[in-house]
Amino acid sequence: AKSEVRGAMIGRGVERALGILAVIGLVAGLYTGFLYAPPDAVQGEVQRIMYLHVPLILVSYLAFFVVFVTSILYLARRCERHDAIAHSSAEIGVLFTALAIAAGSIWGRPTWGTWWTWDARLTTTTILLLIFIGYLMLRALVDDPSRGATFSAVLGIIGFLDVPIIHMSVVWWRTLHQPASVLRPGPSTVAPDMQVALYTNLAAFVLLYAYFLVKRVRLEEARWELSRLRMEGAA
Repeated sequence: AKSEVRGAMIGRGVERALGILAVIGLVAGLYTGFLYAPPDAVQGEVQRIMYLHVPLILVSYLAFFVVFVTSILYLARRCERHDAIAHSSAEIGVLFTALAIAAGSIWGRPTWGTWWTWDARLTTTTILLLIFIGYLMLRALVDDPSRGATFSAVLGIIGFLDVPIIHMSVVWWRTLHQPASVLRPGPSTVAPDMQVALYTNLAAFVLLYAYFLVKRVRLEEARWELSRLRMEGAA
């Protein structure tokens, strides 16, 4: 019992620290993105939405990679904690992907002249979002939690395979979307001042993702404990 209490206190401490660091990072990111970095020579001030759009989609990749890894671990070991991490990370990934698509549409309106186009990267990213919405729906619709976790783990592994397709879509097909500026071979094409703003915001969103993940997993653990107490009460 003492070890459980100690573990819970450590968990709350980690959660609190991540929350504080995420807030500091987001404030620093807003400053560097909107005040420190210069406007783009071609796009002007509208280019600043890149400091939200790019970190959002990169952290989405991270979230779905975590789903991929923990889903494999769950199928191999049947550990509830791995399933909880996969479930939690999928929820956060869906949120960040939807926000990335919305930010990209806002950026696309003045630069492309339209809110939406069936560009290869936009289309494959939308497919990724729909796959993981289906992942969450599948978990909600299957009555048996164990079967739901198994089916979702398989879908999570398959769904992640769309991420490299998204990333390479601007290479494989002719698209309106610009080539990768960060995850690319060779030096970055982003100016140094802009790199400071971009990487500051990326670090902030990674911290925000970590904070959400820790908090969501702790909520899942509380749900397990409640279910256990109910079963003991019924017995």
